[in-house]
Amino acid sequence: MTTRVENHALVIVGGGSAGLATAALLRREGLAPLVLEAGPEPGAAWRARYDRLRLHTPRLLSGLPGKRIPRRYGRWVRRDDLLAYFADYADAFGIDLRTGVRVDRVDPGWRLETSAGPIDAGTVIVATGYNGAPFIPEWPGRGGFTGELIHSSQYRNPEPYRGRDVLVVGAGNSGAEIATDVADGGASRSRLSVRTPPQIVRRATAGIPAQLIGIGIRRLPGGWVDPLTKAQRKISIPDLSARGLPRPEHGVRTSFITTGTTPILDVGIVSAIRTGRVEVVAAVEHFDGPEVVLANASRVTPDAIIAATGFRAGLDALVGHLDVLGPRGLPLRTDGEPALPGLWFVGFAPTLGGQLREGSIAARRVAKAVAEDRGGRI
Repeated sequence: MTTRVENHALVIVGGGSAGLATAALLRREGLAPLVLEAGPEPGAAWRARYDRLRLHTPRLLSGLPGKRIPRRYGRWVRRDDLLAYFADYADAFGIDLRTGVRVDRVDPGWRLETSAGPIDAGTVIVATGYNGAPFIPEWPGRGGFTGELIHSSQYRNPEPYRGRDVLVVGAGNSGAEIATDVADGGASRSRLSVRTPPQIVRRATAGIPAQLIGIGIRRLPGGWVDPLTKAQRKISIPDLSARGLPRPEHGVRTSFITTGTTPILDVGIVSAIRTGRVEVVAAVEHFDGPEVVLANASRVTPDAIIAATGFRAGLDALVGHLDVLGPRGLPLRTDGEPALPGLWFVGFAPTLGGQLREGSIAARRVAKAVAEDRGGRI
């Protein structure tokens, strides 16, 4: 039996913010992309995030091109409201969106092997994002741990952890918020395991969102940024050294360049640490049965571990065979420059300026370049 192969001039893999923005902008250019989303709704990856999640970027700086996020959602948009906005956005621009279709592999030609059958495309834009695959380190002895161990992407709310001893590993935004959430939700103990002291900034200072500072940083001379951000932290964030969280040696710019991580935006973690509701402990080194051995040789015996240890792009199976990925598994060429003729990536660059805003900027570049490329081939 012959497998039916669909044909489309233009396919976008991923129906998150970058994919939707790119599709809307391409439609303005007179093109009709097909958007394939593995989840059940546009932006489905956000549905898998914890219940208390709000955007760390203000509503006015978080909308996609051509349609603002409604004012009724407030300044700091909730997860579920953002998903509603994505659905409205897809409808408003008449985006041809197929949900529940997973793309497993992209082969030269371009042929997409999908869960709904093969699709041939003239142009492919990959917009699956750099948080595609949850990552948990292979700590020695991890397999013998007798407690509960989950990735932060599996965490929803603190109810299952009421009365339990919880260790959250990883001092990024997710780790900080989850550690605070379980403490507020009745955990008997909430500890946050930290390897490198994180940058912490207020979500807004004197009404000015931290995102604006992140945008402005790019316009400052490089040598100004670290001293400025270190001074800002000293003024706005109390010294938490006595609680096990000293100030970082470097400022925001150096931390971002060397690790690619963005600062923690404080929505409660500073108060939780100051009051002892969240205890800071050393990095995880290995497991010994029910015990977790930390970098300072101390041992803890949590009932549950939530690994807020980040994500990988998860592009290897999809395009790893095309020699278009760098050593960290991210595209070598992205956001306006084709990786190969007819193959583009959008929304894979970590940023201090806000994922939604910067993804929309990248989408404009990609849509313009793709439209010109498609026009040149007609």
